[in-house]
Amino acid sequence: MQKFIYVAAMCVASTAVNAADFELPKQLAWTAYGTGSAGYNEAVAIGAALQDEAGINLRILPAGNDIARMEPLRQGKVPFSLNGIGVYLAQEGVLDFGADSWGPQKIRLLGTNSGGGVAMSVGVARAACDEVGKPDCKGFTYEDIKGLRVASIKGAPALNTNTSAWLAYGGLTWDDVETVEFGGFGAAWKGMVDGTVDVAFSSTNSGVTYEAASSPRGLYWPPFDPSDDAAFKRLTDVAPYYIKSRGTVGANIDGTNGRDMAAFPYPILIALDTTDEDLAYNMTKAMFDLLPAYSGKAPGIDGWAIKFQQLEWVIPYQAGAVRYYKEAGVWTEEAQKHNDMLLARQDTLAAAWEELKAATPDDWDAAWKEKRRDALKAGGFQVAF
Repeated sequence: MQKFIYVAAMCVASTAVNAADFELPKQLAWTAYGTGSAGYNEAVAIGAALQDEAGINLRILPAGNDIARMEPLRQGKVPFSLNGIGVYLAQEGVLDFGADSWGPQKIRLLGTNSGGGVAMSVGVARAACDEVGKPDCKGFTYEDIKGLRVASIKGAPALNTNTSAWLAYGGLTWDDVETVEFGGFGAAWKGMVDGTVDVAFSSTNSGVTYEAASSPRGLYWPPFDPSDDAAFKRLTDVAPYYIKSRGTVGANIDGTNGRDMAAFPYPILIALDTTDEDLAYNMTKAMFDLLPAYSGKAPGIDGWAIKFQQLEWVIPYQAGAVRYYKEAGVWTEEAQKHNDMLLARQDTLAAAWEELKAATPDDWDAAWKEKRRDALKAGGFQVAF
């Protein structure tokens, strides 16, 4: 269905205009994070470049959680999604994506924002530090989050997994904090400003973090120690996609020499295995051809540059994207071998899912956890989660 809709759109639409050297339908739609997020801000900047340089109208469909961003993609209502690390959870078929109505998805990458100095962490309202006896957050560490109010987002397993990971970095779990549930990412950060919650997860460059930093309650990023291997292992045991990084962009970080932090690619532009290859090729090409037009238009957006692409990461690339990277001269034999392994891993997860569906177990959640783990081990693949 998805392939038919967008191939037809390309046939009837006037495509490349001006000097643009790619072919896309004049009306295009993405899902993205909600307004105020870094992902939404970058989508707006990319959309402006598409309009100015190629006459293409990018419709951005903001959604507050992973399920809401993924569902239109799965249904073929949009060809692409500018998403967060929830795409990894969807690929793995875990947490909310482990429900019998979902299952492991055959996600395909087009590209990622993997540079630009953006990091990810939980932020703490400075006002909350007083409650643990550390005024203005002097000496405050992740361990001191214990007992504070921490945001949990409905239908957003990626955001909640990241929060879990940072709690683990501090030797904590959700049992050590007071959980405050919100309907979306933006709502949680409004809670940081109005005093409803004390701790929430974000990329450092999200618009909401700047708002929190300038509010009376303030914002603080607890210190990350890259030499603390035990703490970093606790983090990556929960969220294996993290890498150590240098944060140079974001609220309370801009204009400084930067600081040691951790990160993963964000945002992440994805399609599915069923997405038309030519459409994926042209969208990938447009992202890099238009970089000069959207460069500097949002904090950290220059991290889309081709030199920052993680071609051997945890999710395979779409065939159309691979074609572009080969033309650009950056796709290597190692990248191809890694991509083939990831494709085989997805096939293993899909086969395990179908086998279990046919078995109709009484306790789906428990059965899928066991089936998934056993299938990955048997295939020689990493068993995350």
